[in-house]
Amino acid sequence: MAIAWSKKAASMEALSLSPPMSPPVILTQDELKKIAAYKAVEFVESGMVLGLGTGSTAKHAVDRIGDLLRQGKLTNIVGIPTSKKTQEQALSLGIPLSDLDSHPAIDLAIDGADEVDPHLNLVKGRGGSLLREKMVEGACKKFVCIVDESKLVKHLGGSGLALPVEVVPFCWKFTANKLQNLFERSGCVAKLRNDCEGKPFVTDNGNFIIDLYVKEELGDLQTASDAILRIAGVVEHGMFLDMATTVIVAGELGITIKNK
Repeated sequence: MAIAWSKKAASMEALSLSPPMSPPVILTQDELKKIAAYKAVEFVESGMVLGLGTGSTAKHAVDRIGDLLRQGKLTNIVGIPTSKKTQEQALSLGIPLSDLDSHPAIDLAIDGADEVDPHLNLVKGRGGSLLREKMVEGACKKFVCIVDESKLVKHLGGSGLALPVEVVPFCWKFTANKLQNLFERSGCVAKLRNDCEGKPFVTDNGNFIIDLYVKEELGDLQTASDAILRIAGVVEHGMFLDMATTVIVAGELGITIKNK
């Protein structure tokens, strides 16, 4: 369903004061992310154990949860962060935190995605937190994914950007070659991710990330997933298959909520 909102209008009063023929306001990508994030937080109820996602979109949701806690509109919330960065953010906002060992069943997780296909399968991990994200979001009863419309693709890998795979550092070139050969028919190129200093990017778990770039569809995604995970040296991949229960998409024409 589509839900309309007043573009950059703080209230109906502000909207009514706008000139009748004023040009439409174009929202930035970050503003669209914020709108989707705030909508997702409407699913949060007091007393919930929450999976707190990582990335630019999820950051807005965590900020909003912190605001509602300070205002007393949410109480008795426990957050399970999906990265060290999110952990630091949540602590700075006063959000009580725990982990999967203490809370193996999570009520709700909110996180962004790098790609969303028509079946609500996702690519995640371009921010480097795919393993912890998959562990937390795999343990939740409801996973609400928040994106702007630029993340919608016809098939996973369709954006031409990275499909991340977390690997152990030991003989990473061997693992990268195995991954590239696995999807040779899809025109796959496997590259080690580097940080801003040109050194190998290291995840919160002390691993490397191999980014796969494909030109064609991967075929059956579950088969592709199983094949990746069978390669020695692979820790986890960034395809989140059949995990999102709701996807909230913010676009220039409104918010679209897609459910499984």
